[in-house]
Amino acid sequence: MVFGKGSLLSDVLSLWPLWVWPLFSLLAVLVLVPLARLAAFKLDMVDLPGGRKRHDTPVPVIGGLVVFPVFILVSVLNGLSFSEYWPLYCAIMVLLVTGAVDDRVELHSWTKFGMQFLAAFLVVLPGGAELHHLGDLFGLGLFGLGLISLPFSVVAVVLLINAINLMDGLDGLAGGVGFIALGWMLYAALSGGDGVYAPSIMILIGALAGFLFYNARAPWRYRAVVFMGDAGSMSLGLMTAWYAIHLSPADANVIEPISVAWVLALPIWDECAQFYRRVKEGRHPFSPDRGHFHHHFIDAGIISGRAVPMIWIIVFVLGAFGVLGMQAGWPPALITGLWIAGILTHMALSRDIALYTGFFKRCLSQQG
Repeated sequence: MVFGKGSLLSDVLSLWPLWVWPLFSLLAVLVLVPLARLAAFKLDMVDLPGGRKRHDTPVPVIGGLVVFPVFILVSVLNGLSFSEYWPLYCAIMVLLVTGAVDDRVELHSWTKFGMQFLAAFLVVLPGGAELHHLGDLFGLGLFGLGLISLPFSVVAVVLLINAINLMDGLDGLAGGVGFIALGWMLYAALSGGDGVYAPSIMILIGALAGFLFYNARAPWRYRAVVFMGDAGSMSLGLMTAWYAIHLSPADANVIEPISVAWVLALPIWDECAQFYRRVKEGRHPFSPDRGHFHHHFIDAGIISGRAVPMIWIIVFVLGAFGVLGMQAGWPPALITGLWIAGILTHMALSRDIALYTGFFKRCLSQQG
């Protein structure tokens, strides 16, 4: 068979970077995680059972230490040179080192917070991930940020770093939420004709898929054999912020900021609700407890293997509403208004942990 110009083979070969590099990152993570697990046990990089934790054996916390070095290496090989994207790569390294140390010796929360701000400054100032507007929120034109665009962007990046980090409480949860969020951003990038960030999003999605093979529960595995760790969850939050900001400028015509807010709605809503409740109770906003959205499922008697897919579906549906709703031409004021109503409702319900737990218990009793 002779393959000429314009043949199926040439079409496939012309698209090879779109699928070869993500496949490479997937395979690299699949191969490296078992090796990293062995090293983690020797270096005592494990999460021990006890307290609020639900696992009963030590679990290595090296998922992020595999996923993101693989992402950086494959991205560089794919053309995202270090000389051009050094702020992003350095910010990832800051969070990887901070998270690895925290997983080993438990850093003070303010130390972690400071490192998160350092990473945010890196991607916003030299990295150019700065929000200059919030899009057409109410159908009245662009909602510009003016002089506060720089501090707003830094705070937004830090909030997203923490939003994903705080969701890392059940097997497969943070990785799956990040996978879905990045999937919606990839869809928006491809449908908007973006050729700059879509390939690297695919590379990160491939790496996350390899991690989820070991982290998410499945019929052949009841428990995760590796956790993402603070290094991974903080870096994943940073990457969602990086893509969200770079895909949403007015001249990019890829995704509206309010659509990004819907894609990341559940992590943002839950983070704000927990901070509000803890401060209202006179506690530190970062003090740990069992008041997160995913905890309500477990406390209501829903096992982790069912709770995580349910939360994945919620995240997917919220993202679909924001992305597809804007593409369908729904009024911006409606989409923005419902997002505001959603966060206020979630904050109101989260004031009393028993409210959400009771709601899920009633749902279970009705199903029974």
